[in-house]
Amino acid sequence: MALVVQKYGGSSVADASCIKRVAQRIVATKKAGNEVVVIVSAMGDTTDELLDLAEQVSPLPPGRELDMLLTAGERISMALLAMAIANLGHEARSFTGSQAGVITDSTHGKARIIDVTPSRIREALDEGQIAIVAGFQGVSQDTKDITTLGRGGSDTTAVALAAALSADVCEIYTDVDGIYTADPRIVPQAQQIPRISYEEMMEMAACGAKILHLRCVEYARRFNLPIHVRSSFSTKEGTWVVADPYTEGTEMEQPIISGVAHDRSEAKITVVGVPDKVGEAAAIFKTLSEAEINIDMIVQNVSAAATGRTDISFTLPATDSQTALASLKRIQDQVGFESLQYDDQIGKVSLVGAGMRSHPGVTATFFAAIADAGVNIEMISTSEIRISVIVGQDGVDAAVAAAHRAFDLDSDQVEAVVYGGSGR
Repeated sequence: MALVVQKYGGSSVADASCIKRVAQRIVATKKAGNEVVVIVSAMGDTTDELLDLAEQVSPLPPGRELDMLLTAGERISMALLAMAIANLGHEARSFTGSQAGVITDSTHGKARIIDVTPSRIREALDEGQIAIVAGFQGVSQDTKDITTLGRGGSDTTAVALAAALSADVCEIYTDVDGIYTADPRIVPQAQQIPRISYEEMMEMAACGAKILHLRCVEYARRFNLPIHVRSSFSTKEGTWVVADPYTEGTEMEQPIISGVAHDRSEAKITVVGVPDKVGEAAAIFKTLSEAEINIDMIVQNVSAAATGRTDISFTLPATDSQTALASLKRIQDQVGFESLQYDDQIGKVSLVGAGMRSHPGVTATFFAAIADAGVNIEMISTSEIRISVIVGQDGVDAAVAAAHRAFDLDSDQVEAVVYGGSGR
């Protein structure tokens, strides 16, 4: 008997018919002799609709109350799914994140999991029941308030519970047939990737690939937990995310490039005229750190000899931009920079692949492809297995398609199918 944890995204439980279809898949897994734990997201666009409703009531809703509101979406999904399973003759028990033992810090809106104590889930499994857990939520260790894990947090819930329960596999069900070499909405010729390493998937997730949440991949790598990404709308094999997908016996050779990811959710801030003195950059980024803002790419220009000043540009989530600008303005006199520039019409395009470690010329090919597409590069960042560039938002699609072609990633098979709308 295996213990299988399954996570179903919003598009998989978008309406009553989708919930019934998911219930049938869950019951089939149970009938195959497995213990089954299911994590569900809110139905369809419920979270977005609740956010819109909150903004109509208050332009700045308190974080605690916003979390209380948003967690209602997953509670609706879990209860309906448990009802649908009961209708098929199997017993299911639904749990909120706090009831499932998901313990977090006290940061509302983007809490981090501290511990998972799934005693009630284990009890339900021991009684032969299917456990249904609301994703995206937990309870603060300090305040005992309900918290949310940030967008995509249901993925993290699933992997964290799977690790705590010593599950054999965590299955992530979405609206595409697996992980692709690019977003099939932009590149219909994208190829499905049969197996991919944790480190490659982490880079792709960090670079905007929405198929898996970054923190869930980090969690899976820490506990060496296999993730199986599949579609809830088909029975195709999907993609396995594992420690070493290219070991002997898999009949796979490590590709140079695994995929091209993109992200339109970032913005760029330039701190203009920073005095070129020791400690000024530290003061800027310490202020941003205290505001709990994650910085992505950073570029500092060579200081002008005449003025002794330099410009520092960085990218960050667009949702944190106003907080960042306000924080920086408070230290303008202290640091002595001249002004701030802001641009939210940018996009990040990234090339990811463990094989690029041993293949020279990847950077040149990537840049040449983007140039041939007529797209200008504004910023560049690299790691051992990733090259990222910032371009204008209107050039993202062209840059992704050009890079995909340049590395012969286009498939000559049937175009990729997107069954739902969100890709999650």
